[in-house]
Amino acid sequence: MALGRRPLSNVALAITSSRSAASTLSGVRGIGSLSSAHHGAKLVSSRAAMQTRPCGLNALPRRFYATSETKTQVVPPMGDSITEGELKNWSKGVGEHVAVDDLVAVIETDKVAVEIRAKEAGVIKEHFAEEGSTVSVGAPLFAYEAGAEAPPKKAESPKEEAPKKSEQPSKPEVAPKVAEAPKAAAAAAAPEAKTTPAAPKTETSKAPAQKASVSAGGERKVKVTRMRERIAQRLKDAQNTYAMLTTFQEADMFNLINMREDFKEEFQKKHGVKLGFMSAFVKASAAALKEIPAVNAVYDGANREIIYRDYVDISVAVATPRGLVVPVLRDCDHLSFADVEKRLGELSARARKDEITLEEMAGGTFTISNGGVYGSLMGTPIINPPQSAILGMYAINKRPVVVNDQIVIRPIMYLALTYDHRLIDGKEAVTFLRHVKHAIEDPRRLLLDL
Repeated sequence: MALGRRPLSNVALAITSSRSAASTLSGVRGIGSLSSAHHGAKLVSSRAAMQTRPCGLNALPRRFYATSETKTQVVPPMGDSITEGELKNWSKGVGEHVAVDDLVAVIETDKVAVEIRAKEAGVIKEHFAEEGSTVSVGAPLFAYEAGAEAPPKKAESPKEEAPKKSEQPSKPEVAPKVAEAPKAAAAAAAPEAKTTPAAPKTETSKAPAQKASVSAGGERKVKVTRMRERIAQRLKDAQNTYAMLTTFQEADMFNLINMREDFKEEFQKKHGVKLGFMSAFVKASAAALKEIPAVNAVYDGANREIIYRDYVDISVAVATPRGLVVPVLRDCDHLSFADVEKRLGELSARARKDEITLEEMAGGTFTISNGGVYGSLMGTPIINPPQSAILGMYAINKRPVVVNDQIVIRPIMYLALTYDHRLIDGKEAVTFLRHVKHAIEDPRRLLLDL
């Protein structure tokens, strides 16, 4: 009732004020003017009273509260064939604030490193896994308070620095005492040294024996990453499963190098990318795979089938700090030289930054590995399962060769093709590699589809 009486008194005062105003106006304008002034003043005064002093529950002040909710973010799907990974590190600790899309953690799988980012802004409340532990897809990873604001940073009080400044003048007074300590220690140790003169001799006599028994070097143990473990497993499985055989050829790079020198500036100006050798080998391999379909096929021993592919998706081996990855160039038989260089440059850059996805490394039908960039002269590459062959490119070296019955110096590259002998016969493997050789030695054949 106390809340209701206060506004009513204001209304009564407003009515009294309006009546006095009406009586004053009645002497001037008459009864008609009195009536209109009375009602008008009453309405204005009552509205003003209601606006200045609201009655009832409306008189209470309104307060708004920001609500927050604790949520859990789980390990997201990381690929069709990946069910778990290793938590590499936490980027955000408990109690730290995260914004939307902030990096919270990194999970390493046997193929790629998956970045876990915050779906909502908030504060991390709990970690459900430790660094180095194995986490499964769908398992809780961390809890966060959605909508919570970042905790205020504690301001450093300048008063704490004052004693440090006042202590600085007293340091010279302590310095002489500290300087006297080594002298006192030396004086105390001097008599002991005189009483035991044989001790240093025994130590020097034992020193050579200790140096001989202890190695000057050391060793350290580093945990194997899941990617390195997977690479080792796949390579060993390939050796155990495939009947691998390698055939070799040498390619004269003279014409391809001259073509590159003649058009590299114009090519880069038009397409915005440098003209390299890889585009020529990709196009040459794509043409050879069309001519020899068995090299592009897969032997399925479990179902007693041979799967022939009508498309050409070439995997290109790229070395990264975490290991070897093989991004895939799709539909290489329909790509131009510029398309290959652009796409390969993008995939290689993203692979080295650890930003490549699983989809970009899946589904290749043939692999090209360029060991020549590291100076390798020749090697026998291992097949990348479930493919059936891999082409190895190696370093370019000048060698004397016979051209038109004359000995000349030419830039020569060794080529190696490792293939699954269960599916591909020697004739098909040699024919494939010779097709690549001829296309590289005379790039005009690629333009004429020969």
